[in-house]
Amino acid sequence: MLEIKNIDAGYDFLQILWDVSLKVDEGEFVALVGPNGAGKTTTLRTVAGLIKPTKGGVLFNGQTISGLKAHEISRLGIAYVSEGLNLFTNMSVYENLLLGAYAVHDKKQRDDSLAFVFDLFPRMQERSKQLAGLMSGGERKMLAIGRGIMSNPKVLLVDEPSLGLAPHLAHEVFHALRALSERGVTILLVEQNVHMTLEITHRAYVLEQGRIALEGPSRELKQNEHVRKAYMGI
Repeated sequence: MLEIKNIDAGYDFLQILWDVSLKVDEGEFVALVGPNGAGKTTTLRTVAGLIKPTKGGVLFNGQTISGLKAHEISRLGIAYVSEGLNLFTNMSVYENLLLGAYAVHDKKQRDDSLAFVFDLFPRMQERSKQLAGLMSGGERKMLAIGRGIMSNPKVLLVDEPSLGLAPHLAHEVFHALRALSERGVTILLVEQNVHMTLEITHRAYVLEQGRIALEGPSRELKQNEHVRKAYMGI
């Protein structure tokens, strides 16, 4: 469904990614892990159209999308939940969710998506009238993921959902992502919590210094000596 082919990318004269390739099949839950500054977020931003690769390309269902603008890529069915969340803090939970479906013109589809989000995150329904800016960090992460789901995406890109969260809140967010995957949503996850990530994903890529260093089934990478020593403290 989603394929990154030999991309180089970065910011102005600073190259971050070097010949990076990965793929995500329909219904897969795939992780991209690695240390700070390795280029994980840059990879997601390139897929989302916020950064243009200087070499290689991004394909979605066989179509090259790396020349498209971010809003055009979003309308194709790729939703990006950024690390910064970008919520409208002076608007309610309900209003933030509806904005996630701004390009969905079918009211039934919009209502079905809202019911799906409320089923996945009951707390969002309980606090639907609350201002997003008054929510806890974990609740904001859930709202951002829910808003991404509202566009009924074919692929959900999620960047560092556990960042800055207490362990029990991070666990809630990971549980929600696994539930999403079990319902058939295709997910590409960027995350620094390698132990938890390899517990819930199907496959993973390890990005180091802008290059793919390792890849394989998550359960196999959990047993990899380098991964255990460098990322899991074992």
